[in-house]
Amino acid sequence: MKLTHESFISDQHGWAELLSERKASKPLTGNHRVPWVVVGAGVTGLACARQLAALHPNQDIILLDARKVGQGASARSSGFAMDNSRFGGPFKTSQVDTYRRINRINQAGLNILRRQTSELGIECQWHEEGVIHTAADQKSIKEYGDYLNYLETLEIPHTHLDADAINSKLGTSLYQLGIHVHTGALVQPAALVRGLADNLPPNVTLYEQSPVLKIDDGQPLILSLPNGTVHTDKLILATNYEASKLGFLNRYLTGITLSGSFTRVLSDEELSSLGNLKQWGVLSLHNAGATVRLTADKRICLRNTAEYHGGVLLNDTKLAQRKNTHRAAFKNRFPQLQHVPFEYSWSGVEGISRNNTNFFGQQKNNVFYAGGYNGSGISRGTAFGTALADYANAGQSQLIEDCLASVPAVWTPPRPFLDVGAFLSAKLQFLSVRKDK
Repeated sequence: MKLTHESFISDQHGWAELLSERKASKPLTGNHRVPWVVVGAGVTGLACARQLAALHPNQDIILLDARKVGQGASARSSGFAMDNSRFGGPFKTSQVDTYRRINRINQAGLNILRRQTSELGIECQWHEEGVIHTAADQKSIKEYGDYLNYLETLEIPHTHLDADAINSKLGTSLYQLGIHVHTGALVQPAALVRGLADNLPPNVTLYEQSPVLKIDDGQPLILSLPNGTVHTDKLILATNYEASKLGFLNRYLTGITLSGSFTRVLSDEELSSLGNLKQWGVLSLHNAGATVRLTADKRICLRNTAEYHGGVLLNDTKLAQRKNTHRAAFKNRFPQLQHVPFEYSWSGVEGISRNNTNFFGQQKNNVFYAGGYNGSGISRGTAFGTALADYANAGQSQLIEDCLASVPAVWTPPRPFLDVGAFLSAKLQFLSVRKDK
């Protein structure tokens, strides 16, 4: 398939639309020759470019993004920067080293982001009070027991919550059980990405709306763009699920489309009905359950659909249909707020592998890639991007070793078998969601 500008479409729905206007950098034009190019200005690419700049302060680095900053997958997440992952299912003693390794990666990324947002003065509604995991029906209540065992065994700080405690904190009687994990942060993801992009080191040049359409092997590598070319010695791909568009990881990484809605800003009286926390983030213990947030700017954000849609965003018609699903879930949780309208609805795409692994390392000569975070990209992507810059410079560290230890990905079938299988898999997973939807 020949790539064009239209291969990287976006829309004006998402967290970025809650922010003030931002002037995008100019698209790349003309011919350029640099030692390093990073493709993708999400959290992975931004972290990688920043680390490369620190390693090579006297070299020019080009950072390319096919869209405007804040319109990619990183800025369309639900804004959870996790430092401990939930793996689902019974605790497996044989997997303790894997649990600890992945959590070390998460924690490294969270530490990097905490430092950068503080040092650079990035206003992204950073809120580091942990995450609440909830259960509303029997399937998720079973997961509660498994998750509690995991937290206790690994000595991760947490607090059990019964239905009354959840209601007093969140203002909803839907959930029967919950666990407050004390670590992890909430962010406004578009504000985070914008802030990182607008505070890059001086030897990094960002070009937005500059999709790479073709990569020619050689020394140097040649990147073709709509209005120019870049010759580079080494290339970092931070394109997550879109790597296959450029000829990498084809049939190993799939894009799953999620959608959610934001309420308007709540009044003080409406906020008073939502318990005693000023902001919070809820993740369902059902793998297909809803993600809910009360944001610092006094909105409720609810995401509860995930489907295979060819790795693209939902059009306006489909988004309006999903909005009805969001609305029903909102009313079930907050009947006292059923008069509150939604102001925005959005969709985003996450990159997943069949066996929930991540990708890190050299793809071919002088081409490096990190991605496939299976919905945990803010902290983990930051760690992977930082480590990949070091790895591409022959560095050695515990973080690099942890990233390299990701298990091999399982191959997925080609289209149309992929389309049918992925669609049915997502459909079946959501059929089991009941109250947690």
